[in-house]
Amino acid sequence: MPDPVALVVEPRRRDIGGLPVQRLLPVREARAVGPFVFLDRRGPLDVQPGQDVDVLPHPHIGLATVTWLFEGAMTHRDSLGAVQEIVPGNVNWMTAGRGVVHSERRPARLAGVPYRLHGLQAWAALPRADETCEPSFAHHGAGELPAVREGGAMATVVAGEAFGLRSPVSVLSPLVYADLSFGSAGAAIESAAAGVPHPELALFLAAGSFFLGAGAFEAPLLVVLAPFAPWRLEARTQGRAVLLGGEPLDGPRHVSWNFVSSSTARIEEARRAWRERAFPHIPGETGFVPLPEG
Repeated sequence: MPDPVALVVEPRRRDIGGLPVQRLLPVREARAVGPFVFLDRRGPLDVQPGQDVDVLPHPHIGLATVTWLFEGAMTHRDSLGAVQEIVPGNVNWMTAGRGVVHSERRPARLAGVPYRLHGLQAWAALPRADETCEPSFAHHGAGELPAVREGGAMATVVAGEAFGLRSPVSVLSPLVYADLSFGSAGAAIESAAAGVPHPELALFLAAGSFFLGAGAFEAPLLVVLAPFAPWRLEARTQGRAVLLGGEPLDGPRHVSWNFVSSSTARIEEARRAWRERAFPHIPGETGFVPLPEG
């Protein structure tokens, strides 16, 4: 069996308004995996009372954001009027389309208590035909997401289709985003069981130690898989992983700050609009993330 591992990406430290994150996508060798053009790991971070972990209002175009937490909580607010706390097992999916503004803040109920924050935020570039669609926001609770036990592990289909299951999250391109939880050493998931026929897939190893192909890997890592190669992810310890990817994008995408588009002119227009405060506002919000110049 050929080795399914095409690329191993180690996280790179970044800072978002004082919140430390670990960047996994994009990298030079993988500008996208399916429609996913961006992947950040937040935490694990032990948040203390008074510690600032808020991400102030900022804009997006041409993409959908997916927020998935392993630990902790965040409150999402956006220019559509949505206010939604997210906790582990729930998913927030925001389609930016022609333009939306959102913030992510510490929930008020956690203002005076310590807690642990750990999760992922990914961006899926929208198909060209939908890049300027109307923005929308959807939240789905843990009870709405389909799950199955497979090979001693638990697989939850957050978005798209896998394991013969379909998530209720409305997506605009063929993709998969599935949470894989391994309760003990020896638990394993194979590509045949996942049943995901897409050529571009990756496994984010969030916690624990794993065998994959000819190697052993320690979290946190993003492992990009070879197209259509059979794979088997076996836990060496308790662990957590996310399977993500999909069909290749329908053409190149430009990524500039928080904007994704097939058109550089559209990105320049979005930059101008944010600089001039022409994006819609979030009701009741204050502050904003300035546009990086250059």
